[in-house]
Amino acid sequence: MAAKGMGRWLPPGVDTALHYRRAWLWPDLRAGVVVTALLIPAGMGYAEVAGLPPETGLYATIVPLLAYAVFGPSRILVLGPDSALAPIIAAAILPLALGDDERAVALAGLLAIMVGGILLLGGILRLGFVTDLISKPIRVGYLNAVAVLVIISQVPKLLGFSIDSASPFGDVVSIVDGVASGDVQPIAFAFGLGSLAVILVLTWLRSPVPGVLVAVVGATALTAILGLSGVLPVVGALPQGLPAPALGGLEWADVAALALPAAGIALVAFTDTAVLSRTFAARRGETVSGSGEMAAIGVANIAGGLLGGFPISASSSRTPVAEQAGSKSQLTGVVGAVLIVAFMLLVPGLTEFLPAATLAAVVVAAAARLIDVRGVARLVRMDKVDALLSASAFLGVLVFGVLEGIAVTIALSLLAFVNHSWRPYRAELGRVTGLRGYHDLSRYPEGERIPGVVILRFDAPLFFANGGIFEDFVRSRVRAAGPGIHTVILAAEPITDIDTTAIEELVELDDFLRSHDITLVLAEMKDPVVDVLRAYGLSDRFPPERFAPTVGAAVDDVTGTLRGDLGGTKWDPDAEE
Repeated sequence: MAAKGMGRWLPPGVDTALHYRRAWLWPDLRAGVVVTALLIPAGMGYAEVAGLPPETGLYATIVPLLAYAVFGPSRILVLGPDSALAPIIAAAILPLALGDDERAVALAGLLAIMVGGILLLGGILRLGFVTDLISKPIRVGYLNAVAVLVIISQVPKLLGFSIDSASPFGDVVSIVDGVASGDVQPIAFAFGLGSLAVILVLTWLRSPVPGVLVAVVGATALTAILGLSGVLPVVGALPQGLPAPALGGLEWADVAALALPAAGIALVAFTDTAVLSRTFAARRGETVSGSGEMAAIGVANIAGGLLGGFPISASSSRTPVAEQAGSKSQLTGVVGAVLIVAFMLLVPGLTEFLPAATLAAVVVAAAARLIDVRGVARLVRMDKVDALLSASAFLGVLVFGVLEGIAVTIALSLLAFVNHSWRPYRAELGRVTGLRGYHDLSRYPEGERIPGVVILRFDAPLFFANGGIFEDFVRSRVRAAGPGIHTVILAAEPITDIDTTAIEELVELDDFLRSHDITLVLAEMKDPVVDVLRAYGLSDRFPPERFAPTVGAAVDDVTGTLRGDLGGTKWDPDAEE
């Protein structure tokens, strides 16, 4: 018991290490080796996109991976430089660096520390609740869009040429133009297509040796043996050096200049990470804390910034590779970080023969696993609104970008929620032969109304936006029932809250019913809602006899029968339990 209690105060990585299973070791080691083949070129490439020396991309990979392994709540997430952040970093630091590489590195480190500080503070203040706004339809649409973006970005490398990236649709046009113009390199395409085939076939065969590892090692060896590095685009040799502080020459004016970019990068990094973290956790049957995730990403950014790196987030291309390779815990990231250091010290020229097309094939295969066609089909069958939200997330990310697309879809989710609460499901209830209780007459047309009684249900809290709809619904059903109605019973269990505007409309409804000699009875109303009515001063208007514990008890009371759940016993909300 003491160990469990202590576990709550330990960093997640330490807790995982204390409960590490021997069966996880080989999958973690294997996944670490496989992911390293992506970490090295991706880190170097995104550093160049950010306008920084390529080695900083490796520092921004090594240090955050180690920090997240200790503090990160997700066992599968792989951190590192990100394609969405690199252009923002470049736009923030290059105008201040004025062509000085050392100053650019220092500014990038400061930016990472500021981003990390914002995220760490957000985690401490428990602001990770924003992940609750990212529903499953949004996650499905987001990941499908990310997969498409990643695949589009890798197709030129797969074909052996390059394009100037502008937008997903512009990239597709450029790719088509390149193919039509004969820019495809047959050797590169052969390596890329062959590597992709190896990965997919070995995955389909469930080979104990990962297809990614076979493809990378095989393509590298073949390139070296045949001497193809001169005619085939390759990743290139690793730079020398290890992570070290590089924050010289900074001033307070730099902090002010980077404040706004830091806030924007923090939002992008956390949003991107939160979606990936929750999605992969759900796929593994795990849960993660949004606030814990925010704090861990903050710590990882601070650590990376202190040791020559730049802002990072979770990787939507490397994380699927880790999952595909069988990663079980944060040890995968540790193995990746250690191997990068070992390569930089011992064999920096190893990647000189790794074809860029093979690397593109690895990324494409991993991204393809993110596409969830079955999930989309399931949403279409189950809920058209959720399917529309998923499609909006997909198109939003493709058209506007990751952050903007998610923001638009979250706004649509909130609108859908408001619409659902504003115009909720409403039903008139009656008896159905052979079934206990009272049921929706629109679903059971053979049901019977209670003579002189209208039983209604309104499936939402009552608030300013739907109070009028509720009142109109009750009045319309009373009119439709015709003369002879003496009681309206409201099955109030779905009404979990009521605000002051809705209370006023409830009073107006009660006045209308009284004017027609009709009594309103509130059945199954929750105690907190009853408390609100009392606090509003309605104890005299709604005395105990106008409440009932169940619809059946209310019917028994007004009809004089004993067919309800409690035999006609009245419920006194003032009575002690």
